[in-house]
Amino acid sequence: MELLLIRHARPLRVEGVDGPADPGLSELGRRQAEAMATWLVPEGLDAVYTSPLRRAVETAEPLGEALALTPTPEAALAEYDAEAPAYIPIEELRAAGDPRWMEVPDDIAGFQSRVVEGVDRLTAAHPSQRIALVCHGGVINVVICAVLGVGPQMLFLPAYTSISRVLIASTGQRSLASLNETGHLRMADVPPGEV
Repeated sequence: MELLLIRHARPLRVEGVDGPADPGLSELGRRQAEAMATWLVPEGLDAVYTSPLRRAVETAEPLGEALALTPTPEAALAEYDAEAPAYIPIEELRAAGDPRWMEVPDDIAGFQSRVVEGVDRLTAAHPSQRIALVCHGGVINVVICAVLGVGPQMLFLPAYTSISRVLIASTGQRSLASLNETGHLRMADVPPGEV
């Protein structure tokens, strides 16, 4: 089976709200999500799952509509900071030199365990199929670390709507087929600095 890990599109910045920040997509994010959906339609998918967070749900909507699939929310795909009272895109933090852009979950091993258990359950339900999980950079990182057999860590910064592919054999063996694909963004004329 083939597992596509898709990072959500560019969200809005949200600060100063009561309760968890759960931003929707920016205008750029909507363009990125449409480009990703258009790119993947010819490949076809058997199922689309999404983090319950709004930025992931809104990213999955064009893909689901284009393929006549209803994206299914999955709690295990939520980002480690889902309950944070603010959301500042990591790229903004990095550009400002804010050290928060390099933060990792306090219990990264527990986070990885939750995510991988959920991903294992979803992949077991779709043998010999192709499914997409629209989620977050941290989620993608811990899944890739599990596939590579390295300890839980944040290895790289996935681009918005990037696609990383994992192949899963019937024996359970996993291999990384691609990492951080962004060709669809170039085809949609999204400027390189906005990827």
